[in-house]
Amino acid sequence: MKDNILAVNNLSTHFFTRAGTIKAANDVSFTIEQGSTLALVGESGSGKSVTSLSIMRLIPPGGKIIDGEILFKGRDLRQLEDDEIRRLRGREIAMIFQDPMTSLNPVYTVGDQIAEAIQLHEKLPRKRAWAKAVEMMERVMIPDADRRATDYPHQLSGGMRQRVMIAMALSCKPDLLIADEPTTALDVTIQAEILELLRSLRNDFDLSMLLITHDLGVVAETADRVAVMYAGQIVEEAPVHEIFHNPRHPYTEGLLRSVPRLTAEGLKQRRLQTIEGTVPNLLHLPDGCKFAPRCAYVIERCTAAEIALLDVSGQHRARCIRHDVVGDETARTHPSRAGQSAAHAM
Repeated sequence: MKDNILAVNNLSTHFFTRAGTIKAANDVSFTIEQGSTLALVGESGSGKSVTSLSIMRLIPPGGKIIDGEILFKGRDLRQLEDDEIRRLRGREIAMIFQDPMTSLNPVYTVGDQIAEAIQLHEKLPRKRAWAKAVEMMERVMIPDADRRATDYPHQLSGGMRQRVMIAMALSCKPDLLIADEPTTALDVTIQAEILELLRSLRNDFDLSMLLITHDLGVVAETADRVAVMYAGQIVEEAPVHEIFHNPRHPYTEGLLRSVPRLTAEGLKQRRLQTIEGTVPNLLHLPDGCKFAPRCAYVIERCTAAEIALLDVSGQHRARCIRHDVVGDETARTHPSRAGQSAAHAM
């Protein structure tokens, strides 16, 4: 068994506003093994990006990490001084953001921006940093890299800008890469190319990766493990094949039911199913299970108290007291009747 390169334990990041406290990430725990990829999945507003920014210590104004540990190679990043965390960013932990157009500086060439990151962390002279920048652009399959390095961000396509961001992130050979929705703004063909590039570079650089996405197709192709977030909490965590074939939280089940699939005949699509209701307001979260107001399996116990992540099997956890009946159509149709036997069994 490989060592964990990252262990996030009971992380809570809240934002303090005039309207009240927003619990953007609440009691979040997960680990990433050396050389593996964990996908953090959930819809917009579920807390995925806040979790990643907490790891990087880049919380926007008004937000604060109020509890928890972020252990990177055994060091708690919360305890590091500002200059220590700045030295670590880019060199040991790198991040790719959603929109490369807003992440790249429009008044500098892309080669200058990659070279600047290399100079900052590796203290190389300008000429050698530029040569390494061009080399990294070649590694991420940018054609005619020597010439394209002199281009400005607006002269590149969306896919090329994302490749530049990947080249910049990997230029100092970090141990952990955080990729926040790296394919969101790209068309399907370019998405596939970027995902293939990330998989290839992960093997080449022996990278560990935290992949943040709402796209289950991306998860299936890229991740080793999956953590599903809802309303600031991880509601299920398991190996990727377990999540797809044996979901044990109603929210995960709902996400999978909403994905288009071909029937066995391969000619027509089955009817997509939606998750009833809306995501709760983070200022006024419901008692007990945060998914309970939208859940087809809900029973009285679900709203009585906070629900912990419960062990389903050795590597599978779900924040659901009824994880043993998720997927059971009888339990969905008659939750109170099916819940009686489940309640007696606990």
